[in-house]
Amino acid sequence: MLEKLIFSLLACSLFIIIFFKIIRRNDANYIILLVLQAIGITVSFVEIKLGIEENGFWWTIRYIFSIIIPLAIIIMEAKGFNFSELLSVAAAKFFMMIGDTKTAKTILVKLVTKYPESYLGHKLLAECYEKEGGMRRAIDEYVTAVDINKKDYKSYFKIADLLRDLGKKDEAIQMLDTLVKTKPDCYEASCLLGELLCEQERFKEAANVYNAALIYKPGDFDLYYNLGIVYTRLSDFQMAKEMYEKAAAINHKMYGANYNLGLIAFIQRDYDTAEKYFENSLYGELEAMSYYQLAKIYVQKGDKDKAINFLNKAIEIEPKLLKLAEKEKSFEKIKEYITVSVKMDEKEDVEEEHDDEIVEKSIILKEQEEEARKYLEYTARLVEEMSDGVSKQKIDEKLDYIFNKEKRKKDLAIEEKEIEEKDKTKEEKLKDLGNN
Repeated sequence: MLEKLIFSLLACSLFIIIFFKIIRRNDANYIILLVLQAIGITVSFVEIKLGIEENGFWWTIRYIFSIIIPLAIIIMEAKGFNFSELLSVAAAKFFMMIGDTKTAKTILVKLVTKYPESYLGHKLLAECYEKEGGMRRAIDEYVTAVDINKKDYKSYFKIADLLRDLGKKDEAIQMLDTLVKTKPDCYEASCLLGELLCEQERFKEAANVYNAALIYKPGDFDLYYNLGIVYTRLSDFQMAKEMYEKAAAINHKMYGANYNLGLIAFIQRDYDTAEKYFENSLYGELEAMSYYQLAKIYVQKGDKDKAINFLNKAIEIEPKLLKLAEKEKSFEKIKEYITVSVKMDEKEDVEEEHDDEIVEKSIILKEQEEEARKYLEYTARLVEEMSDGVSKQKIDEKLDYIFNKEKRKKDLAIEEKEIEEKDKTKEEKLKDLGNN
């Protein structure tokens, strides 16, 4: 009997505390707690009134509902948590999980209206708007979430990503630049910033971003591959080669890296090495172009049969290469042996659908990858054409210029700096002499 009396006093005290919370906060979510407490107290009252003997099941129910849950919530709120906020967020997440974003949004709007400093409420509301396509509202909510929690780097990245989607790429770059300076190990931010800088042809800045990211992810083949693309666009083929080699060494399925390495080796007229790299890139969307480049190599090596075989394979896979092959001087002697018969329109339509299915990279990165590849292919054709009417010495001079262009720039910059320092020292000495 004493135990039930103590229980009743404690349960009533907790009931009064929760009741006053409802009045003070004017928050209906706490009514759920009152209902649970009322159930527990009622069970205890019925047991006393009817003289029912102690029952383990009902004893557990009344203690959990009337004592344990209310006491846990009071302690939780004393430590800074908000029961009403957590309840609303849990309910919103449930409705989002079943696809009812409208109800979830209604719950969250009420929550952030009642508690404007609710970080979880604003962040989840941003996700709701994003799912519904309301990007501008999503950005506003993410900004509010970041204002509340300055260390929410994921939301900061989300804002930049949404700004990119809205076409506000300068603002996105600015935000990402701030983010990677604040949190340099944020891999996603570094990758997106590098892509956006490449799109604006700010390749040196992109190289700095990717190199900084490598400090935190030294084994990431994508970063090395991206650097290879950047250095290719900067005409620093030697550095590009090093980056592609590292990417291919880490991931043997980096067919793009192998293909580009094959082009660089071809430019250097190292046909054996080029052959090896092109053979490693005979997969996926690069298969046709790899066969095409192998045909060129065998022309250079004087293996006519292999050249014809690989050229026909390339055109069979990609009919568009037929027109390109007809213009190539290197294929002048084997054009008559092209035996592939294709219907261009039908094949092109099928190929376009196939490309859409296999491309998973971002549009920006895909464009930069293609530009780098075209640049290498163009350089390879130039070197190939030069071979026809230019002396070996001049070809070697041209290749030396291409592969050491960036090195010369660096050396020149160092020389200019040294000259400036010497001039400055000379001026200071003359000034001292004049004063004396």
